[in-house]
Amino acid sequence: MLSSRLPLPAGKMVSCVLSALLLNLLCCCCLVSSLYFHIGETEKKCFIEEIPDETMIIGNYRTQLYDKQKEEYLPATQGLGMFVEVKDPDDKVILSRQYGSEGRFTFTSHTPGEHQICLHSNSSKFSLFAGGMLRVHLDIQVGEHANNYAEIAAKDKLTELQLRVRQLVEQVDQVQKEQNYQRYREERFRQTSESTNQRVLWWSIVQTLILVAIGIWQMRHLKSFFEAKKLV
Repeated sequence: MLSSRLPLPAGKMVSCVLSALLLNLLCCCCLVSSLYFHIGETEKKCFIEEIPDETMIIGNYRTQLYDKQKEEYLPATQGLGMFVEVKDPDDKVILSRQYGSEGRFTFTSHTPGEHQICLHSNSSKFSLFAGGMLRVHLDIQVGEHANNYAEIAAKDKLTELQLRVRQLVEQVDQVQKEQNYQRYREERFRQTSESTNQRVLWWSIVQTLILVAIGIWQMRHLKSFFEAKKLV
């Protein structure tokens, strides 16, 4: 199979090598958020994720219930569920759904900024909890990391090079979205700074006018006092 392929020209070879190096660099810069945490029976945990606009986010989670007899965490029963709620930077709910003890949620951001992802257990299953702690493993994939490239390659019948190029294009697109989001944040910070500086300037002017007015009033009051005492 390898001998039947034609050798690539030198220019294309250099381009492929540079593309592969850039792809590896981007892969190192963009990582997937993965963590685990503990929650009580009615406790609610929220996380803040800064997401550019028009970006798909996939969250996978699984729960483990603490067994007091075995003194270890075991997979939770199917009766125990998790409630997932996602809010955008404008505090608008874009996802609110009840899931099982293990599940996957997906949403797409339409507004750049800080998105709030909250999870809590269904408090109606007190007998399953038995007053114990629940361990939740959460894996959040943002942008191109949410794509299953193995399925994409099998569906579209892509070669390894074509798949690499597609990954590179989508990662560059994600980097561009991140850059646009950073510009958006910079613009908002500049507007806030200019607004703050303008308010400080006007407050300084108002203070100066108040001091001048008080000084004029004191001078007139002293003048009238001395005139009344016939000292002037």
